[in-house]
Amino acid sequence: MATVLITDDASLIRAQLRDIITDLGHEVVGEAVDGRDAIEKNEQLDPDVILMDITMPNLSGTEAVREIRKRDPNVKIIMCSAMGQQRLVVDAIEAGAQDFIVKPFTPERVKQAFLYILSNV
Repeated sequence: MATVLITDDASLIRAQLRDIITDLGHEVVGEAVDGRDAIEKNEQLDPDVILMDITMPNLSGTEAVREIRKRDPNVKIIMCSAMGQQRLVVDAIEAGAQDFIVKPFTPERVKQAFLYILSNV
């Protein structure tokens, strides 16, 4: 079981991810609404995994990944992107994310991402 921080500016997406993650047997320890919030909550909650939206107000997911990686190189990060954001996904992977899921996501794809990043320790 992993502890998870969900970061997305849309409450509906956070709720969907929370349900999927708990159904997979993981624990959601917090939710963040933008990149700045994710950086703060990562330090407070020390999750094993962060699900991070790419496009958010205040601080993008990619910028947050760069900052989080400086402070916490061991946390696993899965990016969430909308269709057509391939360049942003590449930027996020280069910044330190390990995998990505595309919205609208399926529970099966979220499960695959978790299996992938948790098996690549």
